[in-house]
Amino acid sequence: MDTHNKVAVVTGAGTGIGRGVAIALLKDGYRVALAGRRKEMLTEAVAAAGPAAARALAVPTDVSDPVAVRALFEQTKKQFGRVDLLFNNACTNATDTPFEDLPYEKWKTVLNVNLTGMFLCAQAAYRLMKDQEPQGGRIINNASISAQAPRPNSVAYTSTKHGVTGLTKCISLDGRKYDIACSQIDIGNALTKRRQGEPRRQANGQIMAEPMMDLQHVVSAVIHMANLPLDANVLFMTIMATKLPLVGRG
Repeated sequence: MDTHNKVAVVTGAGTGIGRGVAIALLKDGYRVALAGRRKEMLTEAVAAAGPAAARALAVPTDVSDPVAVRALFEQTKKQFGRVDLLFNNACTNATDTPFEDLPYEKWKTVLNVNLTGMFLCAQAAYRLMKDQEPQGGRIINNASISAQAPRPNSVAYTSTKHGVTGLTKCISLDGRKYDIACSQIDIGNALTKRRQGEPRRQANGQIMAEPMMDLQHVVSAVIHMANLPLDANVLFMTIMATKLPLVGRG
C-alpha cells in the first residue's frame, strides 16, 4: 500500500518523541491522529507540520481512560476510514523517588498511563486492524531502555516498561493471523524540550550528566519501522546515545 494512503495514531503527540514522530509521519504522507492530554500542545504540533497539517486530526485524550481511548479510535475511523499504524508512546514517571517512599497513588498513576494506557490503545487499534479491509497494520510500543535495565529510584516506571515488553510479545504472537505486526523501540536519552541532558542519578549514587542524542535519530528509526511491509518486522530495537552508561556495571 502506498504510504500516502496510510493512517497513523500517535499518542503523547503534543511533546517530545511523540510530537517529532507525528510531524514526520505527516510529512511522509500519512494521515495522522495526534492524541495527548493538552489540546494546545497538539494544536502547536499540527501547525509545525506546515502544509502537511491538512492531513492531521488532533484528539485530546487521556490514554488511561477507556472511554477516551474508544472515542479517539472512533474519531480516527470516522475521519480517515482505517488505522494502519499506532505509535503507542504516551507515558508518565515518578522521578527519582526511593522505593520505600513511593506513594500508592503515584504508583497507580504511572501504571495506569504507561501500561494500562498502552494496552487500551493497542487493543483498540488491534480491533480495527483485524476488522478493516485490507486487514492488518502495525503497532510500535515505546518502552524505553528502562525495559532492559532500571535507573535507581524508578520502580514504577521500570515495572511498567518491563510490562510493555510482555505486551509487545503477546500482540506480536496473537496478531500474526491478522497481519498485525507489533514492535518495541527502547530509547535512551534523546534530546527534547523536556530532556536537555540534566544530571541523572547513577547506580553508584552519583548524580551526573549523561550523553544525549539528537531526537531526529529516534524519529528516523520509528519511520523506518513504520514503513516496513507487513511481512517484515523489527521486533525490538534499541537506539541510544553511544556512550550512555547502559551496558556494564554502573
